[in-house]
Amino acid sequence: MTKIRVKTPLVEMDGDEMTRIIWAKIKETLILPYLDVDLRYFDLGVTHRDATDDKITVEAAEAIKEFGVGVKCATITPDQGRIQEYKLKKAWPSPNGTIRSILDGTVFRKPIMVKNITPAVSSWKKPLVIGRHAYGDIYKAVDFVVPGAGKAELVYTPAQGGEPVKLLIKDFKGGGVVMGMHNTDASIRSFAKACIACALSEKIDLWFGAKDTISKKYHARFKDLFQEEIDARKADLDKAGINYRYLLIDDAVAQVMKHPGGILWACMNYDGDVMSDMVASGFGSLGMMTSVLVSPDGKFEYEAAHGTVRRHYYEHLKGNPTSTNPVASIFAWSGALRKRGELDKTPALEKFADALEKSVIECIESGLVTKDLMALVTPRPAAHQTTDSFLAAVASNLKARLGSKKA
Repeated sequence: MTKIRVKTPLVEMDGDEMTRIIWAKIKETLILPYLDVDLRYFDLGVTHRDATDDKITVEAAEAIKEFGVGVKCATITPDQGRIQEYKLKKAWPSPNGTIRSILDGTVFRKPIMVKNITPAVSSWKKPLVIGRHAYGDIYKAVDFVVPGAGKAELVYTPAQGGEPVKLLIKDFKGGGVVMGMHNTDASIRSFAKACIACALSEKIDLWFGAKDTISKKYHARFKDLFQEEIDARKADLDKAGINYRYLLIDDAVAQVMKHPGGILWACMNYDGDVMSDMVASGFGSLGMMTSVLVSPDGKFEYEAAHGTVRRHYYEHLKGNPTSTNPVASIFAWSGALRKRGELDKTPALEKFADALEKSVIECIESGLVTKDLMALVTPRPAAHQTTDSFLAAVASNLKARLGSKKA
């Protein structure tokens, strides 16, 4: 068949361990046979990041800014053990964190739903997308163990001079703990803009939850700035039929448990940390979860929500067959290709991405699953697939689907 030409280059970022092995097989069997695509390749494997003093990660992020869409394999964020294992110069920062910082982006996670995996919450019929504001709050906090009696104060000293503002936090009579945390107007606005961009991309309603009734300045600031950005894009949201709701976070939690889904739930940093894991577990597993980084100006980077699957990689190095779930990595490719097709106005590329995803779902719904899904699917299959046999089944489905020109 004639290959589909991808008009604009796609930024590809390679990764580490078992996901790197799977990544190459996905590209070889599911992508390159069907697409004429200029892949701007960046090796973000930990040893190459080390060799380039992590400049390669910055270059990849800049390429996403230039071309608009990237697709990324899972990568190692090295700790002390990994430094020794891979003989690294230092503990390089998370590539995801670096890219997120350069793009000023927000991460959105979305479950991949199939008919034979029933969500733990019976009302969930459509995917719930979680958008986490991944800056500030307790993750950038300064905290202190109070050793004894004394005053803890919050002090603001104006940069341009003037009297400092002092607020009493607590007059301690004995020991305790105290914390100071922050966020910035610029980061909150970027978060809101990215959430709006994602809602428009996914064509789903947008919720935001905080606790402004208690935190009348900190959380209220989030609420007010989010609303300002919503108001600025009201015409676009109305045209797309997208509704925005602000809820108190406890009300949002209560309502989402009875909601059918099909919404984007924007969360402050800690709430998003917790709720993204709840949603992942409720819909199945991280192996069935996509992740997309969206910048305020509409740049997109797609990847799997899980890590590099180290344990399976060690088995692979021994020559043993593995049963690693490649679904989220495949959906990273399909998501990036669909977005590339949407931006380039190439319907054939969007249809290819749809066909690729349907080919994966068809395998799972027919009972062809990797080991991690055995306990989740109903009815339970007699045996699980290896990594290679699952990918071969997807490739066979895709070839048949495209050959028959099925949607």
